[in-house]
Amino acid sequence: MQKRWAQKHNPDINAVKELSAQLGIDEVLSSLLLQRGISTYEGARHFFRPDIRHLHDPFLMAGMEQAIERIDIAMQAGEKILIYGDYDVDGTTAVTVVYGFFNKLYNHLAYYIPDRYQEGYGVSTQGIDYAAENGFTLIIALDCGIKSNDKVAYANTKHIDFIICDHHTPGDELPDAVAVLDPKRADCEYPYKELSGCGIGFKLIQAYAQKHNMPFENITQYLDLVVTSIACDIVHITGENRTLASHGLLKLNTEPSTGIKTLMELAGKTANYSIADIVFTIGPRINAAGRIDDAKHSVELLLADDIDLAKEKGMLISVKNTERKEHDLAITDEALTMIAADVIMQERKSTVVFNETWHKGVIGIVASRLTEKYYRPTIVLTRSNGHVAGSARSVVGFDLYEALCGCSDLLLQFGGHKYAAGLTMRPEQVEAFTHRFEEVVSATITEQQLTQEIQIDAELQLTHITPKFFRVLTQFGPFGPENMCPVFISKQVTTYGSINMVGSNHIKMTVCQNGSPLFDCIAFNQGECIEQIRQGKPFDICYTIEENIWRDKRSIQLNIKGIRC
Repeated sequence: MQKRWAQKHNPDINAVKELSAQLGIDEVLSSLLLQRGISTYEGARHFFRPDIRHLHDPFLMAGMEQAIERIDIAMQAGEKILIYGDYDVDGTTAVTVVYGFFNKLYNHLAYYIPDRYQEGYGVSTQGIDYAAENGFTLIIALDCGIKSNDKVAYANTKHIDFIICDHHTPGDELPDAVAVLDPKRADCEYPYKELSGCGIGFKLIQAYAQKHNMPFENITQYLDLVVTSIACDIVHITGENRTLASHGLLKLNTEPSTGIKTLMELAGKTANYSIADIVFTIGPRINAAGRIDDAKHSVELLLADDIDLAKEKGMLISVKNTERKEHDLAITDEALTMIAADVIMQERKSTVVFNETWHKGVIGIVASRLTEKYYRPTIVLTRSNGHVAGSARSVVGFDLYEALCGCSDLLLQFGGHKYAAGLTMRPEQVEAFTHRFEEVVSATITEQQLTQEIQIDAELQLTHITPKFFRVLTQFGPFGPENMCPVFISKQVTTYGSINMVGSNHIKMTVCQNGSPLFDCIAFNQGECIEQIRQGKPFDICYTIEENIWRDKRSIQLNIKGIRC
């Protein structure tokens, strides 16, 4: 697929020079800092050295005082408390953090993960009934609940209080809960709005520890779980999230919990984890339990202190992950075949595919794969509990949630983010919804949004890439949404030595520019460019800079994102 190259605006040259002089770094690096809103020595110090002791006061979050007060009352009275969380990575890590923390202080505690297939996303009537039947009088809902007004009202009739810890966008009215913790509340003045669901749970235990003068280490032990949620829920890695992620990666790479360590061993990688590594190795394994079987297995693993129990649960999850991969690949192939056989579908600006036999647990992954292939808003639908359930993914710049709002009269329910959402409808509405969704997308999406874009941070001469330059560049991490690994463009480079095709469609080569040092390059999925490169003419590349480790030898490598001959 052809991609557009778009270069970001260059900051003011005088500001670049001034910051570069203050920090003693290359002007290209100062330009990257200014693009991130960092313009002073002090700002750069905090950026490069995020301090876990500088987290925001949790009591700045609306509802926190009430939440902690209600938990204190419950614990003093011996009430039973139920920790309730969603079945994905964010939800299960949140449950692990909050349950793990309070279980060390209080005995009358349990956790509950709804069944993806029987109960669906969020707070369920079945979950409330379970609480009522078992004598729970307080439910702490994590990564869900912000739009569960009817369920909270139902719980109130059964004399069960709710504390909601969510990070999704609220509706017009908040649920009638004892406390609603969500920085996206219109009346919440909490300074950082992009926490994960697990991040909200972490702020809850931070507040409890702070009020009760507990050692800070009582909460920092959970940071490997917090960074796992940040990575896998694709939230911004800026501000407080970046601090949590930085220290979470340090914890994960040096002293992971027993459960996380087990997942790392199963993945075959036990050190040097990045945000991307978590997303592609740890995350899918945690998710697999809930997608194929029961997400409680993931929580049991993440809570495990016993190595034998962790290995037992880890192996179970590993088997489920293998099943998940099989379903994922088979359904993706079926969906691609379906689209290839339908000319009308190929010409649309959206993709909606439906097969009532597809496994509900993997349709979100399939939607992501179809979006990568065709680069347009995509929804994958299947049958579930008499209804049709769907998972939706979007492209950069297009608000999927708003598009679904334009189809709301055809849906039983929907929810999610700008780029990912879930929905349910009646089977007889599938055809009407498919047409309506295409109408809404066609009317609001731009042609630019339908072409994948490579955002280039700065032009760079290869002579600038020195060991010091690379050392400073790595300190811009951890990388993720809103703090992506910088992409550079270098023009008129030439190859040196052999140019090889590796794997099915990847290019491996060495390049230089105007007498610069030689740099090894890997260009994934760009085999179609190899013949032009072999002609020997200079060409432009855009790329990220990374460290390649081969047989304990470390070298700087360019990971090429685009080639322009």
